[in-house]
Amino acid sequence: MDQGIAELIGETASCSQEEIPARSDLLIVLGGDGTLLNVSHIAHPHGVPILGVNLGSLGFLTETTLEDLYPTLQSTLDGECEIEHRMLLNASLWRDETKLHDFNVLNDIVINKSALARIVNLTVQVDDQPMTSYRADGLIIATPTGSTAYSLSAGGPIIHPSMHALVLSPICPFTLTNRPIVIPDTSRIKVQLTKRHEDEDVGITLDGKKGYAMKSGDILKAEKAGVSVKLIQAPGKNYYQTLRKKLHWGH
Repeated sequence: MDQGIAELIGETASCSQEEIPARSDLLIVLGGDGTLLNVSHIAHPHGVPILGVNLGSLGFLTETTLEDLYPTLQSTLDGECEIEHRMLLNASLWRDETKLHDFNVLNDIVINKSALARIVNLTVQVDDQPMTSYRADGLIIATPTGSTAYSLSAGGPIIHPSMHALVLSPICPFTLTNRPIVIPDTSRIKVQLTKRHEDEDVGITLDGKKGYAMKSGDILKAEKAGVSVKLIQAPGKNYYQTLRKKLHWGH
């Protein structure tokens, strides 16, 4: 049991959140997509499947409702549920050829400016080949899972979670021909903040949960991670049903 919950109900036996996945065969997450994202970061190194129960307002990642929890859980224990392997994106931040940070994300990596900073200037290489330069408010690198998150709001496409792809979506680009682009998930991406940002406030946000400052000349490297997140798919549910419900298609 998580230490915080144990304290609330007066229990003495507990462990930290980081220790729970190593001791579990299945994780049940009660909350919204943000809660599931948090849990995915500590669960994926152990390969533990996650059953998401939606208590939030949207719930793209959470598969079932509180009312359907017990039937879905029984189906899971009976082996009737499929397990989806959702791709993770590995990224690292480099400064003067020194790796500062290394991280895995399920949804997206966002490079963006602060409220008072000017337009961000970024150069992008894919597989060591120049792709383009962006003058924009920022750039989103999203997995198929993350394609329905911030990237979608920035005009990016919806990508089915089973697709082997990544999407790069500029945020409010100065050049209107800089459009979102879908690339293979085997691609190695390098994004450099140009030298024009000596005093600018630019940051990297990871799944909307963690953040790091990005200085002029820094390089972000991103590629498909060697591990995945296991999400339990409830019986009778499919991705298109989720899109119709959450995006109100056909209403």
